[in-house]
Amino acid sequence: MLYLLYEVIQNTEAGRVLNFLRYPTFRIIAAGVFALLLGMLIGPKLIARLRLKQHGQSNVREDTPDSHQKKKGTPTMGGALILLCIAAGTLLFADLKSRAVWVMLLLTLGYGFIGFLDDWLKLSKRNSKGLAGRKKMVLQTFFFLVAVFGLLTTWTLPDGSFGPTLLINTKLTLPFIPTRWFNPDLGWFYVFFAWIVVVGTSNAVNLTDGLDGLAIVPTIVSAITFAVLCYVAGTTLSIADSEVVGGVSKLVATPLYQYLGVLQVPGGAELAVFCAAIVGAGISFLWFNTYPASVFMGDIGSLALGGALGGLAMLSKNEVVSAIIHGIFFAEILSVMIQVTSFKMTGKRVFKMAPVHHHFELKGMAEPKIIVRFWIVSILCGGVALLSLKLR
Repeated sequence: MLYLLYEVIQNTEAGRVLNFLRYPTFRIIAAGVFALLLGMLIGPKLIARLRLKQHGQSNVREDTPDSHQKKKGTPTMGGALILLCIAAGTLLFADLKSRAVWVMLLLTLGYGFIGFLDDWLKLSKRNSKGLAGRKKMVLQTFFFLVAVFGLLTTWTLPDGSFGPTLLINTKLTLPFIPTRWFNPDLGWFYVFFAWIVVVGTSNAVNLTDGLDGLAIVPTIVSAITFAVLCYVAGTTLSIADSEVVGGVSKLVATPLYQYLGVLQVPGGAELAVFCAAIVGAGISFLWFNTYPASVFMGDIGSLALGGALGGLAMLSKNEVVSAIIHGIFFAEILSVMIQVTSFKMTGKRVFKMAPVHHHFELKGMAEPKIIVRFWIVSILCGGVALLSLKLR
């Protein structure tokens, strides 16, 4: 919004004063700081209101260790605070002409709506089942298809005839491998592949949200990692690189994305603004969600953040790398898949309880120790993902 205002007045005296708004680096930092301050300011009042509305209701899942029963009475749906701060920071500082920004807002708020329905059913019916898994999957697929075919597809061919054309690059990139070596084009199959990434990440974050602060810090780390990846792939900056011409080495200007061997991402810098808003909103929420939590994220937060991270993986062309970035989330959903498959096939459980963080709880590890160790692993995963840039 502020960037659009700047474009209108850029040739005036006021425009020259606000010239800093044209720099993505400023807007990236500003979006994060604004989201953080907003969350810190309105968080206490929102939590107090949630506590009043949910007084006396149990917000603890049934499929958790008995030790979680002491958390009864802690208000949930704190993810509403995260969504409000993300939306405010993005709308205020991102370039709203960017198609990628609207895709991310649609996925985030759309999946947040699904989470809201889930949380509302849990509270109104006074049980922890909520929205049926099949209905949840249908709604997740619906918002994904709206984003892809509504915002990322053009329906008119160059000759004026009717025909769908994807506006997103359907080529696949792999970590540690330069795009010039291996860069297969999936064509329309890419839509199905992207669906797995987005919906799978959303559900993985939802499963991870079982301990105080466990899901939000890996989300922050992932958002920071994606901010770097998006900025690198979307910036117009170039670096001096050497090139041999006629046996003579000369310095030439090489675009940063080309030098690092990644695909160019239109609107990448604006996606970095969105990532910064997630970081700021996440840190403000952590202030209230750290052990012992004053508020739970709820599905309104976990499904939305997972959808956002999955969308970032898709738009930044880091679908496969996201398995590394989201290492914690991937391990959590994988543990559930292994547990269910093992029990159905052999009648035996691999873990004491799934997701895997409950397994460590039942082995006697203290909740704060599990949380912090998972945080450390998420930082390691983000570092490895960024390392893959240079190794390409």
